[in-house]
Amino acid sequence: MTTNKEKNNNPEVASALTDDSKVKFRSREERIADGKLLREKVLRASHAGWAAPANRQDPIDILEASNQGRMPELVPIRYGRMLRSPFTFLRGSAGLMAYDLSFTPTTGLRVQACGDCHLLNFGLFATPERNLIFDVNDFDETLPAPWEWDIKRLAASFAVAVRDERYSDKGAQAVAVECVRAYREKLREYSKMNPLEIWYDRLDAETIIALSPDAKIRKQREKIIAKAHERIADYLVPKLTTAVGGRHRLVDQPPVLFHSDDEETEKRVRDGLEAYRQSLSDERRVLFDRYRLEDYAFKIVGIGSVGTRCSVMLFFSMENHPLLLQVKEASPSVLEPYAGASRYDNHAQRVVMGQRLMQSSSDIFLGWARSGNGRDFYVRQLRDMKMSAPIEGGTIQNFHLYAQLCGWTLARAHARSGDAAAISGYLGKADSFDQALGEFALAYADQTVRDHAALVQAVDSGRVKAIIEEDL
Repeated sequence: MTTNKEKNNNPEVASALTDDSKVKFRSREERIADGKLLREKVLRASHAGWAAPANRQDPIDILEASNQGRMPELVPIRYGRMLRSPFTFLRGSAGLMAYDLSFTPTTGLRVQACGDCHLLNFGLFATPERNLIFDVNDFDETLPAPWEWDIKRLAASFAVAVRDERYSDKGAQAVAVECVRAYREKLREYSKMNPLEIWYDRLDAETIIALSPDAKIRKQREKIIAKAHERIADYLVPKLTTAVGGRHRLVDQPPVLFHSDDEETEKRVRDGLEAYRQSLSDERRVLFDRYRLEDYAFKIVGIGSVGTRCSVMLFFSMENHPLLLQVKEASPSVLEPYAGASRYDNHAQRVVMGQRLMQSSSDIFLGWARSGNGRDFYVRQLRDMKMSAPIEGGTIQNFHLYAQLCGWTLARAHARSGDAAAISGYLGKADSFDQALGEFALAYADQTVRDHAALVQAVDSGRVKAIIEEDL
């Protein structure tokens, strides 16, 4: 248990969550003024551009260090996925960008940060009330940290993705600026709301459709939302399973999905399930107990998570209604070397608590466990109406509109834990910060191209091994 003394010395509580009552209960006007004063110490223009420090570590060394603890046989798949483009490289190198961001100026204001805030870590998913909302949806790296780090990574991800789609640098920079503008303007709106209004606010599917600028975009959004409604266990289980000996069994798709017949693994899974069960609130434990475990298999997910121990668990109720849970290994956040350690000893609990703090609504089965061998895991439903934006082939207009949604959503997530008034006071009403981050995003996109090329060279030279899955 964390003592009061430890809490007072812990930046996760004292700074990120503004537990200092002298700060918490100052008026909005006073906190806006505090933010304005910070402009004198950290010029908004100082966020523009990016130049790698002279002593910057070799990016491949940083990537190799981030493989510590991963399943070594899967690491080449991680590299293979990162090789596809500068954007996939950016997705898989959150640790490298965290290192780079540690050299950039910050105001000292902290929030509960996502830690891996790129444009595909936003999307649609179902609330417990079965409404469809848009929010941040991946929190493996969440940790209290400077608010600037999230918005800089998000803006850079748009610049990289837009250039990957063969649009101009000018277009890429404009989309990044649009994302930051939406963040700044929405954060100012949140600074005027009371805490409950911020907590209850959400961006739902109906609002997203209503915000469509024309009939064509409206139809696109309606189609994506309709598809998201089909991404539930009842639709997915027939596609993922087969009947074996009268029981449902997940179909092996090596190396992406595969079973383990190791008895020790079986025991750890059973023990871990009980630990996870204990992390649920009492009423959700009653719900979970209505399902029995039918099968489980290891599953490779994403890009940055490849090599960590992740799995899918298949459950059925007494009347054979399916439930799919995803289990993901949680390691120390990539922000930890630069923002400080988490207050939570269990990194899966860190992820869950960060998710609950940042999201407007979280999965009812969200929980955590520690296995017998000391590894931490968190659990959530698999693809419960979860849907990311299809960016390949997207128009510049699509990118602009999506950037607005992501900027809005990040502002709300930061307003839940941080001081929206102080940050808004720093950002101001003009577009100085927006333009500065547009320049940063484009410059960091250039850095990402160089780092991606370094990975290509490392693979070509045999320094690291990569597996392109289409070749399997």
